[in-house]
Amino acid sequence: MAGSAARLTLTARDPALAGALADWRAWLADERRASPHTLSAYETDLAGFLGFLATHLGGDPSLPDLAGLKAADFRAWLAQRARDGLAKSSTARAMSTVRGFFRRLEKRDLVSNPAVRAVRTPKLPQSAPKPLSEQGAREVMATVGAMAKEPWIAKRDAAVLLLLYGCGLRIGEALGLTRGHLKDMAKGSMTVRGKGNKDRMVPVLSVVAEAVGDYLESCPYAGGDTDPLFLGQRGKALDPAIVQKEMRAVRRALNLPDTATPHALRHSFATHLLGGGGDLRTIQELLGHASLSTTQRYTAVDSAKLLDVYRAAHPRAR
Repeated sequence: MAGSAARLTLTARDPALAGALADWRAWLADERRASPHTLSAYETDLAGFLGFLATHLGGDPSLPDLAGLKAADFRAWLAQRARDGLAKSSTARAMSTVRGFFRRLEKRDLVSNPAVRAVRTPKLPQSAPKPLSEQGAREVMATVGAMAKEPWIAKRDAAVLLLLYGCGLRIGEALGLTRGHLKDMAKGSMTVRGKGNKDRMVPVLSVVAEAVGDYLESCPYAGGDTDPLFLGQRGKALDPAIVQKEMRAVRRALNLPDTATPHALRHSFATHLLGGGGDLRTIQELLGHASLSTTQRYTAVDSAKLLDVYRAAHPRAR
């Protein structure tokens, strides 16, 4: 049943459970501000879980059924997903979704079930980020401006990717900037709002500020300081999918691997800083990582560089 989650609709015959599902959806959309794509993924995860329970319990689940679930029931669902051949990463996300739903139920005093917290999902191998080489990053920056048919769009695409590589921004952070940010960029730094609505100060290279200013001067749409900085062809806020599409085009033109994504430019920013002597704590602050352990993944990326430095500098390595 878990394997058919994508074909399930997130509904419930039990009125109380149906109301809880509606509350959960509204909370994700309104308070957590989940994107439509994220909300759809969460609904698919939860629909798969409830669909499994309908078979596992021999009938459509109700709130009392959810309250009575044991750890073995959750493990049976995980085992079913494994038999269906679903990826561990997908199962980890689905388990996180289910836990989040149960936390919402508990907060609303609808269901309290500690068993869901006792179940562990398979541990995922921590993959190191895959940055571009310094030469590859330069080629991307040089190529993106030549891909678009309209000059202002070419300048826009170049400015967006420069923000990812030059400032280490996430794509959502870059597209969340307003026109008012340009004034700060011209002064050499700006405040960016990242995950968890946390603000951080980010230095801005002059080449980045100039690229953004050049784009705005050629943009055919007017706007005030609070309006979105990056706009699509019809004057609406730029969709991340457009940036990803342009990066795919650049990737094909340069024969780069599939790992050369917009987010890889952020990884490249961190890796190249590390290779140039930047310390992890500073890079952590620039990236907006809550935990240093997240930033430490870049030491694996640049291990060859670090080994070369060791061999060249350590007295016993000579």
